[in-house]
Amino acid sequence: MNPLPNEWAIKHRADFCAVTQRPFVPGEYFYTLLYHGADGYRREDLSEEAWQNRNENIRPFSFWKSRYEPLPPKLAEPLPKENAEQLFRRLIASDSPPANACYVLAAMLERKRILKQIKTESRTDGTRVLIYEQGSTGDVFVVSDPQLRLHELETVQNEVAELLRGATQDAVM
Repeated sequence: MNPLPNEWAIKHRADFCAVTQRPFVPGEYFYTLLYHGADGYRREDLSEEAWQNRNENIRPFSFWKSRYEPLPPKLAEPLPKENAEQLFRRLIASDSPPANACYVLAAMLERKRILKQIKTESRTDGTRVLIYEQGSTGDVFVVSDPQLRLHELETVQNEVAELLRGATQDAVM
């Protein structure tokens, strides 16, 4: 067994000083100290003040000075999979499901590995249907292939995005 993977697991930069517990201010300089012990590497991020007042007899394995910049907020997933799946289920169960929107949602969910296309069937009228299975529940969905043209995709994508925004706002309220 190779000990390196666990040994190299070092926590990410902190947003506050390990000694004073004071949050770092954007643009402020701070010091990162790495200590190596029996349990692997340990990281400490210190403010300038804590760096000046540290016990210099305790030497880190490595250290460096950096400028603190907070991480940008995580962007929400453009189309959260729960909302996309819920919307897909609601549309598919409706009396007259919008073929274009259902098709695009099914493709999105297939890309996210939520749905798996298991078969394509041709109808007697020449149209095709795609048969999908939801892996964890075993639910099966039949989606009409609307034979979208490239110039139609943007309109359909906007329609689906608008439906998802509505589904997200409904879920919040």
